[in-house]
Amino acid sequence: MGSEALFNSLFDQWAEDYDQAVAGGHPEYIEVFEGYANILKSVVDSLALPKGSVVMEFGVGTGNLTSLLFAEGYRVIGIEPSAAMREKAKAKLPDLELHEGHFLNVPSGLPSVDAIVSTYAFHHLTDEMKDQALRDLVKRLNPGGKIAFADTVFRDEGTKLAMQREAEERGFHELALDLKREYYPVMSRLERAFCQAGLTVRMKQLNRYVWLMVAELNREA
Repeated sequence: MGSEALFNSLFDQWAEDYDQAVAGGHPEYIEVFEGYANILKSVVDSLALPKGSVVMEFGVGTGNLTSLLFAEGYRVIGIEPSAAMREKAKAKLPDLELHEGHFLNVPSGLPSVDAIVSTYAFHHLTDEMKDQALRDLVKRLNPGGKIAFADTVFRDEGTKLAMQREAEERGFHELALDLKREYYPVMSRLERAFCQAGLTVRMKQLNRYVWLMVAELNREA
């Protein structure tokens, strides 16, 4: 399956209702988006970079995280595969530098950056694609740069299966299908992917589903 198949159609369909869903408007996803504003703030706060620093954001969506990055005085280069989402983001943030693309397809000619961020997007990649994406992304970082993601992660396969069963038992059929269909990683596999890309990662759980991942380039002696 090509990487393009992982993107576009789902988010073109979801663009109209995305902001309502993250605000708790979709009953099956209330826990997934619990503390959404704090999750976005945690990503921004983890950067702690000087004003004017350049941040590349993957999966801009409707521009919610982007707005907070702008408020901190960062220059943002947005990457978003969905045309419908790009339209929503540009309506909110007309001055945003926004490009079509995704983790495995970044437009040529873009500068190196001080940080790379993303929320609720990295899980669309298979484990092998995550490995490749991280290897590619580290090459885009300036010295001292950071990667900060927030996304669904499970402690282990047992926890992942238990959450799938729980969703089914609660009648959350859309969520249960999502948990089976998407490529939500387990912690050990994800930590290995960061390590193999030359990154040291710290992880913090933000709600039942979502973890904050903050990674920096390893300091070699």
